[in-house]
Amino acid sequence: MMGIIIWLVVGGIIGWIASLLMRTDGQQGIFLNIVVGIVGAFIGGWLGSLLGMGGSDINDGNFSLGGLIVSLLGAIVLLGIVNLFRRGRVR
Repeated sequence: MMGIIIWLVVGGIIGWIASLLMRTDGQQGIFLNIVVGIVGAFIGGWLGSLLGMGGSDINDGNFSLGGLIVSLLGAIVLLGIVNLFRRGRVR
């Protein structure tokens, strides 16, 4: 149970930082920040495994700086894709 709570908190923080960097913070609340962070962690982990970095995302329970950065990059990619479909351009 505690792992899920930590997962939600870290996902929310990663989603919030990504939304600040992509300037979408005013459009989404805490729930969407958590979703963006968690889905971004999956995307970052998947991209990291394709690039040979191994499973270094937060979803594996590896709370390392590298895993957090990979998760943040995945969240930024996710927000870029959402912005592309929503507005027709990436911010």
